[in-house]
Amino acid sequence: MAAMHRKSFDPSAKGAMDGVRVVDLSRLVAGNILTKVFADHGAEVIKVEPPEGDTLRAWRVGGVETSWKTICRNKKSICLDLKSAEGIAAVRALAQGAAMLVESFRPGVLEAMGLDPTSLLAANPRLVIARVSGWGQDGPYRHKPGFGTLVEGYSGFAAINGFEDREPVLPPMFMGDAYAGLYGSAAAMIALRHAEATGQGQVIDISLFEPLFSVLEPQVANWRITRKRKPRTGSRSTNTSPRNAYRTKDGGWVCLSASTQGMTEKLLRSIGQEVLITDPRFANNPARVKNWQELDAIIGGFIGARDLAENLAHFDKAGVTIGPIMDTEMLDKDPYAIEREALIEVPDADMPGGWLPMHGMVPRLSATPGILARPAPKLGEHNTEVLEPALGAAHFQKLRNGGVIRG
Repeated sequence: MAAMHRKSFDPSAKGAMDGVRVVDLSRLVAGNILTKVFADHGAEVIKVEPPEGDTLRAWRVGGVETSWKTICRNKKSICLDLKSAEGIAAVRALAQGAAMLVESFRPGVLEAMGLDPTSLLAANPRLVIARVSGWGQDGPYRHKPGFGTLVEGYSGFAAINGFEDREPVLPPMFMGDAYAGLYGSAAAMIALRHAEATGQGQVIDISLFEPLFSVLEPQVANWRITRKRKPRTGSRSTNTSPRNAYRTKDGGWVCLSASTQGMTEKLLRSIGQEVLITDPRFANNPARVKNWQELDAIIGGFIGARDLAENLAHFDKAGVTIGPIMDTEMLDKDPYAIEREALIEVPDADMPGGWLPMHGMVPRLSATPGILARPAPKLGEHNTEVLEPALGAAHFQKLRNGGVIRG
């Protein structure tokens, strides 16, 4: 088994976004994913946390802040009481020297805090303000709670996910938040490029709903044409066949997609069913989609008579597009994930064995591959480093003594 690549943090490392300061007021996932992209490429991302810390810190496994450690690497943390006028003034001072400010409060809260975009842009005309919320800054739902689960249901995703004879299935991970964070990072790059070219900052309105809705199939267009709702079909596709998940003899699972005519013919030959290539039931894709159950029974019978490893070796030799359905135990030792550095290990005293596995750099860039400058910060770890220069030593100490600066 290949050994996972072990990486050390290098505080002197510099990335393509070196010199870009990001003030991050967001909580939980979407905003933190947005700023992770910047932090991984050298931006100075300053997490402004409340006294209790970002809620993401509370998502612990075995007492370890695994979500915080993996999503908030390379960032700095300051801890402020934002219910105080002095805490708000400190954020305003940081924003005056920043390239971007990110927040994820419910619409209207930033304004109520005295950090409305109009005044922030008046003080720093180049500032990019990324506002993450469940439903956006306007519209009839702007004040509704905006958790990703609600968006995963509202977007149409859950309605088409799962099996027809069972309940709709919500994703077992933060899908809505992740799409919003990734879309948000791309939007922020566009806005920063515009600010660089024109000196003009702007506000980015990122809802959790629209990014997820945008990556689904053209559901509304299809509905207009057919007046039929897309059914829940499990792992099967309504556009192409064969495409499904199949169980192996030893209890494993494989996923198969033969979405071109050539691949289907290759598959049928590989399982000794060349005669089906000219069978009217399976001769072309529309016929196969119509007769998917019969075809799946034939393919499933072949796969189910063989162990996982035997299936993979057989179909790999035949050049058929099939692969294992991996679980986390398998991924933890998978040679592909390890060699590509999709999984790396970093030192962490809280982890069993002293090493924390986490994702590598995504995406992969040849000239500016991203950096590992520092582990995810302790609460308020960078108070002095960040706030003392911005506020002045005397004022910094006054706010610390008064409990406005915590940690």
